[in-house]
Amino acid sequence: MDGQRRIGQDGGVTTPTARDPLLILAMDHRDSFAKLFGVTDAEPSPSDEAAMRAAKLLIYHGVRDARSQLDGGQAGVLVDEELGAAVLREARSDGLVVAMPVEKSGQQLFELQYGDDTEAHVDEFAPDYVKVLVRMNPADSAEDTAQQLARLAALSKLLTKRGTPFLYELLVPATDDQLKRAGSEQAYDRDVRPELVTEVIAINQRAGIEPTLWKIEGLDTTPAACEVVAAAKADGRNADCIVLGRDAPKDVLDHWLAIAAPVPGFVGFAVGRSIWEDALKRHRQDADDARLVETVRDNYLHYAKTYLKSAHAV
Repeated sequence: MDGQRRIGQDGGVTTPTARDPLLILAMDHRDSFAKLFGVTDAEPSPSDEAAMRAAKLLIYHGVRDARSQLDGGQAGVLVDEELGAAVLREARSDGLVVAMPVEKSGQQLFELQYGDDTEAHVDEFAPDYVKVLVRMNPADSAEDTAQQLARLAALSKLLTKRGTPFLYELLVPATDDQLKRAGSEQAYDRDVRPELVTEVIAINQRAGIEPTLWKIEGLDTTPAACEVVAAAKADGRNADCIVLGRDAPKDVLDHWLAIAAPVPGFVGFAVGRSIWEDALKRHRQDADDARLVETVRDNYLHYAKTYLKSAHAV
């Protein structure tokens, strides 16, 4: 195995497993990506947009070049249409797993980027996974939660009808009260967030939302990882989990991957800024394309090998 996208009998990507995990480089960032180019509230200029698209292509070339050095797993990329259309097409041609977001960037509440035209955009790029980013906490207002659930249920129904795998990125940010009671962000992540994640998963399931993969913030303990998987698979559901990077430092992310990889039901990762952000900032100064590609390749390989080593250790 060498990181190639594998096709099932139905023509879709094969289901990832602990032994054949998804190893996704995520760069579906839009608003936050633009800030790295000095674009904040204003619309980017044509030259800004060209520079951002070129940067995403270079970052993609890092994971593409890493693929041949993988000893297992399925290399993939998560990238947006707005700044990464060329990546979506090139990655498909290169045989990587392709995931595409459909949420509007920078919104507190989930909203589709293309509204009623979402299916047409999915048809155009034919991704292996359609992804959403959702911020949800059981302590949110009932109105906000109901609004998000209604929108997500409609999308879930559409994707199920199409037979398109659904990748649900879940963030459970702490409320001020939860953070105060936990005492620190680290304590919240370790002691409070895992239970809240399982609650939010159940809330979504009761609303008829059925992801193929849950993209979950890193967990600090094996029992927490097992609890989250159990929630994803409740009532016999055929759903799995992958780890997101959350721009974590290397040692923290290594720990999260090492915890998740041996747990049945965790089947990979989708890591972004931890791989490419610092390299891109340096590229903005030195314009060394080869260095950016090589650094992304090496960083991606580090996390891929960390995951694979931990998964194969059991």
